[in-house]
Order: sequence, then structure tokens, then C-alpha cells
Amino acid sequence: MLLICNVFALCRIRNIGIMAHIDAGKTTTTERMLYYSGYIRTLGDVDDGDTVTDFMVQERERGITIQSAAVTFDWKDYRINLIDTPGHVDFTVEVERCLRVLDGAVAVFDASAGVEAQSLTVWRQADKHQIPRICFLNKMDKNRASFTYAVESIKQKLKTKPLLLQLPIGEAKTFRGLVDVVTKEQIIWKPTSDLDDGKNFEQKLLLEADDPNLFQEVQDARSTLIEQVADLDDEFAELVLGEYSENFDLIPADKLRSAIRRVTLAQKAVPVLCGSALKNKGVQPLLDAVTMYLPAPNERSYEFLQWYKDDLCALAFKVLHDKCRGPLVFVRVYSGSLKPQSAVYNINKSCTERMSRLLLPFADQQIEIPSLMPGNIALTVGLKQSATGDTIVSSKASAVAAARRAGRDAGGEKRSTSDIESLLLAGIEIPDPVFFCTIEPPSVAKQQDLDNALSCLQREDPSLKVKLDPDTGQTILCGMGELHIEIIHDRIKREYGIETYLGPLQIAYRETILNAAQATDILDKTVGDKRHFVTAELEVRPRLGERAMTKPVIEYAASVIEVLPKELQEAIENGITNSCLQGPLLGFPVQDIDVTVQSLTVHPDTSHTMISACVSRCMEKALKKAGIQILEPLMNLEITVSEDHLSAALADLAQRRGSIQEIQSRQDNRVVVAAVPLAEMMGYSTALRSLTSGSATFTLELASYQALNSQEQSALLQRRMGLV
Repeated sequence: MLLICNVFALCRIRNIGIMAHIDAGKTTTTERMLYYSGYIRTLGDVDDGDTVTDFMVQERERGITIQSAAVTFDWKDYRINLIDTPGHVDFTVEVERCLRVLDGAVAVFDASAGVEAQSLTVWRQADKHQIPRICFLNKMDKNRASFTYAVESIKQKLKTKPLLLQLPIGEAKTFRGLVDVVTKEQIIWKPTSDLDDGKNFEQKLLLEADDPNLFQEVQDARSTLIEQVADLDDEFAELVLGEYSENFDLIPADKLRSAIRRVTLAQKAVPVLCGSALKNKGVQPLLDAVTMYLPAPNERSYEFLQWYKDDLCALAFKVLHDKCRGPLVFVRVYSGSLKPQSAVYNINKSCTERMSRLLLPFADQQIEIPSLMPGNIALTVGLKQSATGDTIVSSKASAVAAARRAGRDAGGEKRSTSDIESLLLAGIEIPDPVFFCTIEPPSVAKQQDLDNALSCLQREDPSLKVKLDPDTGQTILCGMGELHIEIIHDRIKREYGIETYLGPLQIAYRETILNAAQATDILDKTVGDKRHFVTAELEVRPRLGERAMTKPVIEYAASVIEVLPKELQEAIENGITNSCLQGPLLGFPVQDIDVTVQSLTVHPDTSHTMISACVSRCMEKALKKAGIQILEPLMNLEITVSEDHLSAALADLAQRRGSIQEIQSRQDNRVVVAAVPLAEMMGYSTALRSLTSGSATFTLELASYQALNSQEQSALLQRRMGLV
């Protein structure tokens, strides 16, 4: 193993992620990067299941990436921390978690398919975090690979400006190299045998004599590139219009490169490169582009950093459980430095923890390091409480000092406590789960082990929710999709050695109300020598808003708010919120309601629990009166299918209550975009495979919740009551 030098200047560090659609070649690209930088001796292959970053057994079996593995390597005096993220929609939280700590990203596209559904989702996630990106058109050697089609789809679907920095030499079977548009050099790989690793390539200036057509194409591409960059960057525009206005050919490559870098960092455009990772072509220029065009940690501005000055501020962005060492926490340091054997303070959990060791992650192997400087990513051993999305600082005093600085902001204006609390690095947004099922241990003796396994898995994966069913006492798993729950089940069996039984998958419906209604309730109980007496009157109304709100909006009538003490308000709101967690019809959460507390009378001795109980009971009455409507999850579905099987797929969708929004063409295939209720999508992957002889692929993501019609609602009720 190479010895890793730990100290790199901040401007020479790159924290990047590789993001893309399923099967665009993310893991293979990562594998090649590690190979060319000298960190692995042999080339791994996803199909053989021996890649470095896909190290979980499930990943190797299925050939997909589930967890994001972090890998550190050096390339030409730059330290690159690279994170390989999953492309499956069930694992979007993994992607979200990684984008929080990246400074730049490489978006990998399949050159024969262009921008696919999941690429769009990931791209939007990166937009939200304002991450500069470069695009890599992979699989240029694949049949039907088309450079122009892929670039066009980036322009149309991602609504961004592609800057072509390379042109391919040949396409599909004839793809043998590429031309660098900035320097006009051609890079050609001449494999001597099938085992050629692509380390040797020929790089020379492209002359008109070599290939007149290609030469002309490169000239045009370079002029277009210069015009595009000049439009977006004023400094470069002055240069072009000034001393180089006569002849664009004289513009030095380094001036053009620094202008492209400025444009990329400002996210006005994205550089586009091409290659074939599996065939070992085009990966070295991609690594050069990462160091040239993506930002260093000090080129990204984070609002919260100004309050910490030079104190430690780090984010725990992932937790793994190691059999011997316990929980390993991935940390990104924003300011200050981390040292082993030091105590740190977790703001989110309000506790102090001791860190025993610091390790540099190299997928499944780790190397110990003496300290961690700002901008770096590493693994910590010994943090027992920290979970995904927690902020770590050096001590409680440091957190208080930062809050004080934020409190007396430059303008001298006072801030509210909630504003000061938003200093914590914004936590990761976790979508609500759409599937749930019961999970049973093989015997009661194993229940404790199962609870332990589930709590570890929840720390690792925040999108997995575990709850207890109060009526049956069963443990319920809630997840993002069939694949997600299946993999959790598999991991409990392999990593914790517990054979569990899963109940049938069920859908997370929601409930809402149809009409406004009022209800009153009186609670009068004497416990010991205290009399608890409460009367409550509530009104509920359906809420008409654009966005679905799972929490009820609570208002108070003017007569109540005048006499209501602050501590009673909390008890009332608890009562209302709790009764909305389980609707009166099927016990699903109630959404989109406004509640008004019309009147409330409380005897002086009454406890808060009794007030909550009375309000909760009153709320249930009001909800029953208002008439309950069940809402079901509606999914966005995108199917890629060949022309021959299109009609069969469409007929099948019609039976599944699907509404087709559009049918696009993608070279020889058709892409069907539709909205389908999740209830109709159970086991869809098997059905679609048999309809299309295994040639079609699909992606699903939650769009919204929609109301069931009365016929479907009564059918669902009968099924749930066991009458059908």
C-alpha cells in the first residue's frame, strides 16, 4: 500500500462525487481512477463483483451501488476525496447525504441513452446544493452511442449550457480516442491486446494533414467554445475582443482554461468530456479536468463558517458499523482540525464524545492518520452517539460562542433563537417512506438482537424508519421501495445472523377530511384527591394549499389566546398532533387540516396529560364528523421500452389505473412517462420483464398523494377489515 502524505494545501484538495443514472458506469469509472492513480494493482469489474467501492455482499451480487463508499487518492499533486453514490431511486437519501459534503461532482451519462430519469433527480439534488459539475459521456464504445444526441439531451432536459472540451474520434465500435478542443491535441489509445489497461496512449497535436474533416470540426468546436465562454465571463470577453480579436487560434490554452473554471464554479455552464471507462479510454483526461475545473474547499462559501472563525466545525455525514471497531463515522471538516484521542461536542445530540482514532477511507480498507485538516474527509472511530447529519464542534463553549456571535450579528440586530439554531449545518432532508411491512424475529429470544440490529441500521440509513404497532405489538419497517426493504432484510440476515420474516408489503396511505366540523368533549376525573376537569371545543377544516402538510396548522380563537398560559399551549398541541398521527378510518397519518381551538376550560389542578387526552379525544370526534377521505401515493413512472413491446406495456399500464403523460423517442427506444398509483405497482418489475422479454427498464419516484374515489375507498376498507 502506498504511504499517504496527509498534508495538502487547501487549494490542492478536491472533494468530488460521481453521480448518475443506474448503469451509466459510475463504479467502473471510479475503479479506473483508482487504478491510474496507482492505488490498486488490478482492474476490478462490476460484472465480476471485484470492484473496490462496491464492497457490500449485496452490491457485488446485484451489480449495483447501495451505500456511497468514500475513497481517497492522489493525482498529479492533488488530493482527491471521491464518493461513489448509488443511482437507484430507492437510495436517494444516500445521494442527498453525500452532496452535502461535496464541493464538486462528475455527472456520468450513458452516451447511448443521454439523460435518464434518475440523472434528472440527482441533477436537481445537486442544483439544490449549488454544486459545480462536469459531465462525462461514458460508454462511447457501446452500440448506438451518439455524442451529439447525448449533448443535445443535456441541453434539453437539464436546461444547462454544455461546453464541449473534447470531441470523440470515432463512435461505437470505431471509438479509439478523443481530441482536446482547448489544446487541439489528439489522444489515441492503441490497445495491443484485450488485456491492455489503457495506461499507454499517444498524445500529439492534431494537424490538418492527419484528418481534414476532424481538423475542421475541432476548429469550429474551439471557436464555439470561445464564444460561449466569452458570453458568460466578462474578463475573458475583454481578452477576446481586445488582443485576440483577429485570430482566436492565438488565445493561450491556460487563459481559456481559467475562464472555463470561473464559468464552471459560477454554475453558468458545464464542461463535457467523453470516453469509455470499461475500455480504459478517456479516464486520465477526466482526472485532469477534475483538478482543473472543479472547486477546492476554500472556493465554496458556507454561511455557517463565519461564526466558528478557526474553531473546529465538522459534519458527520455517514455511519457504518464495523464488527470489531463499532460505529465508524464519516466526517467532513469545514474549519479547525481534528486529532485522535480528543473530546468533541455534538450540537444536535448535545453531548460530548471522545474520538479514539482517525482513519483515511480507502473503500473497504483504512489507513490511520495523525490529524485531519480543513476540507478533508475521514473516518472517526469511537463516536457512539453521532448519527447522519450531526454537527461536531470542539466543545460546548465553542458552540455557545458561535451562537453568541450569530446573535449579535454585524448589523447589531437581535436574532430569534430559532435563527441562531439554524447555524447548525442544515440537517439532511429525508423523504417520507412509501412502503411498510411487519418484521418478525424467528423466536421471542431473538427480539432483543433484532431491535439492536434495526437501531444500528437506522443510524446508518436515516430513510429507514422503524416503529411499533400499538395494537398488535409488531415491529414495522418503513422504507423507500421494494428493493430498499429487501436489502435491509438481507443485511439483517448476513451481518447480524438473524433469520427474520417479513409480512406482505403494504402501502403508506394518508387520510384527510372532506368537510369542516366542530366537536366538544368533557373530561372529568378524580385521581386521588385531585379533580381533573377539562372541556374543549375544536373546529377542523380541510386545508387548501399547494403543498401537502403532514402537520396540522393550529390556530386559537381570540377569546382562548388571551387567557391561555404558554405551558398549556404545548399540552393542547401535543394532543392535536398525536391524534393526527393515526387517522380514525385506517390509522394512517392525517394531512392537510387546519384546527381552531374555539374554547377551553381547565380546572386549576388538572395535569397536562389530562388536557392532551381530552383535546385528543375531541379531535377524534371532530375528524369522524368531518368525513374521512383516503389518499394514496401517486408515483412518477418512466419506462424505456423498444418499439415492438410498446403496445403491450401501454395496455398493461391502462389496467393499472395509469395515466400516460407523454411518449418520447430515445434513439431506437420509446420512453413512456406516466403517473401510476403505487398500489398498482407491486411486483411490477417482474410483470414488465415478462411482457417485454426482459428488454425494458423503469424508474419510480413519489410524485404526490391523490384522493381515492368512493368505490376504491370502500374496496380498500373491506380488504383491510378482512371482509374480502
